[in-house]
Amino acid sequence: MGTGLIPADGEIWRVRRRAIVPALHQKYVTAMIGLFGNASDRLCQKLDKAASDGEDVEMESLFSRLTLDVIGKAVFNYDFDSLSYDNGIVEAVYVTLREAEMRSTSPIPTWEIPIWKDISPRQRKVNEALALINNILDELIATCKRMVDEEDLQFHEEYMNEKDPSILHFLLASGDDVSSKQLRDDLMTMLIAGHETSAAVLTWTFYLLSKYPNVMSKLQAEADAVLGDGLPTLDDVKKLKYTTRVINESLRLYPQPPVLIRRSLEDDMLGEYPIGKGEDIFISIWNLHRCPKHWDDADVFNPERWPLDGPNPNETNQKFRFHPYYCNKMLFGKPCVTLVSTPSIPKYKSF
Repeated sequence: MGTGLIPADGEIWRVRRRAIVPALHQKYVTAMIGLFGNASDRLCQKLDKAASDGEDVEMESLFSRLTLDVIGKAVFNYDFDSLSYDNGIVEAVYVTLREAEMRSTSPIPTWEIPIWKDISPRQRKVNEALALINNILDELIATCKRMVDEEDLQFHEEYMNEKDPSILHFLLASGDDVSSKQLRDDLMTMLIAGHETSAAVLTWTFYLLSKYPNVMSKLQAEADAVLGDGLPTLDDVKKLKYTTRVINESLRLYPQPPVLIRRSLEDDMLGEYPIGKGEDIFISIWNLHRCPKHWDDADVFNPERWPLDGPNPNETNQKFRFHPYYCNKMLFGKPCVTLVSTPSIPKYKSF
């Protein structure tokens, strides 16, 4: 991910955040709701066929493919079409994802050992996958630049190209002053960070629904009442309040990610515990969301704990104990360390 949004430090992070946030305006979000609906409809058709054929399916894999298709079109106007067939780029994405998971837990950075990284079959495969993805992203950036140069451009706050409503197109049309490498790093970050986490939320939510048929019935009733046989619009999404609470509760029990990391920039005190400069702090969102001091029946899936006529859970006074929306906090918000209840917010670097 180079110096993309998550790994970037300090000023690079602030500059890239300011550049990308305006792309997520209401006109874009409205278009994305249609994209989400169409992609979900293709998944439903695939599931209907599997059901009629009596075929078992692996939902995590299907949700991963769904979110990969969505993020490809939404971020850089690339059609993975991974729900329909396997191709080289889909496999390359999963190779890099598995490598990222391995590196995050490996005690020894074998991938940095000069001789090993050249002879290891796994590292060669990873390098080939990265080269393929980077080449495709570079091609997409070049193609989009040509489109922007050729169009009769009148840029404004809610600018969106109807043929290519991607974040990439918005950034180039806005005159974003950035190198192709930085832009590729940002796109790679959004691809990796936004795809598998979203798939995990869907997987855990459906797992919980399978265990609580009464909740599933209520959710189905709301979807039938609001959507009927049509695909959702932005106004429909606002009306799906019980559905939203189901996802809130799923994120409480199975947060994505379950652990956050902060690195201290200075010596500090966290309550009675001294924190040295450069030390890492692991914040277990999983434990925070299941703490019996803060939650009644903490391990029970109960969407009704969030009143339908109340504000969204992350907008209430529960924000210090409920942190499901990691993307908003880490990609598009200020680095958030309020979980540790310290006033020294600037003293911690967000990962």
